[in-house]
Amino acid sequence: MKGKKIGIIFFVLLVVILLGGYFAIKFVKNKQETIVEEYVPQEEIGEEQVRQTIISLYFPSRETDELNPEARLIDIKEIINTPYDRLINLLIEGPKNEKNKKVIPENTKLNKNYLENDCIVLDFSNDFLNYSKENEKEKTNMINSIVNTLTELNEVNKVKILIDGNENEEFKEIYTRQNK
Repeated sequence: MKGKKIGIIFFVLLVVILLGGYFAIKFVKNKQETIVEEYVPQEEIGEEQVRQTIISLYFPSRETDELNPEARLIDIKEIINTPYDRLINLLIEGPKNEKNKKVIPENTKLNKNYLENDCIVLDFSNDFLNYSKENEKEKTNMINSIVNTLTELNEVNKVKILIDGNENEEFKEIYTRQNK
């Protein structure tokens, strides 16, 4: 009786192993026979799409007066040769998002700029000084908007501001990005 039970258990085990092996081999064969299909995009990526990049410009919120990043999709050709000019001019133009407000005073022009080591020196026209002197937050936002925007570039870590080619008492520091 005992031998019969052992024989039945051995037979059932042998059937399970054989069936398991059969299905395992069949599964592996099916995996190997799967045809790899080439991915075809819905639309071709055009030359214009390849040339675009996303940049971040910083503007104060109309509600909280805190700086917010505003993403812009621009053609890489616009910033490849003169990135600092283009970024500052986009800040001068102002935000596209209605929830943000312009930070650089009207009629301000960027006279010139140059990079010294990791510090970008920006020479603005005298109109840069036409911000509200009573509101210290306005000056702080103006500086941090410029600094945060330009330090998004790898080569820039500091910003120096000149007015019509000269140092100005109101902007005598070398500014770095302020992390919250």
